Amino acid sequence: MTVRHSVQLNNEAVVQDNVLLPGRQLLSVEDLYRDQHWSYPKFFKMDRLCKWAWAGAELLLSGGSVYKDLDKNKIGIVLSTSQGCLEVDKRYFDTIDVPSPALFVYTLPNIMLGEICIRHCLKGAQLCTVSDRFDFDEMQFAVNSLLNQQGMDAVLCGWADVSESHHNIQFYWMTR
Repeated sequence: MTVRHSVQLNNEAVVQDNVLLPGRQLLSVEDLYRDQHWSYPKFFKMDRLCKWAWAGAELLLSGGSVYKDLDKNKIGIVLSTSQGCLEVDKRYFDTIDVPSPALFVYTLPNIMLGEICIRHCLKGAQLCTVSDRFDFDEMQFAVNSLLNQQGMDAVLCGWADVSESHHNIQFYWMTR
């Protein structure tokens, strides 16, 4: 299994394939979206976790050029998070008298997988885990399984940790 591409987004920098992208420090995810001239109407309805995960996937997948010759049924996703959707859960709880379906959908951390899959029409296996910290070796176990036993040709994998005060996205494009 080989890491072909990577992207890291955090409070200090945007790094794509180990190259610091100049002028990208301390952008909000909305500023990054506008700066990249992305067009995806659902973006502004997403919660913060989905927005950052979606943006990381956009940078990693480079508008589809990374997977253009692959069967989208054989592209998997394995993501992990520590916060999950805690921020949205709290807002949803505050609406409990009249629950908001628009908020409820984002109370599930795996929604970030769905948003990425919808955007890129990916239909392979998906896994979202919640853990205290990013464990690349543990994630590789799941990626290895998808690539070697489940017939996936490539896997988008990584860490999405987002809260009001920080964001840390570490995504990798892995192949056999």
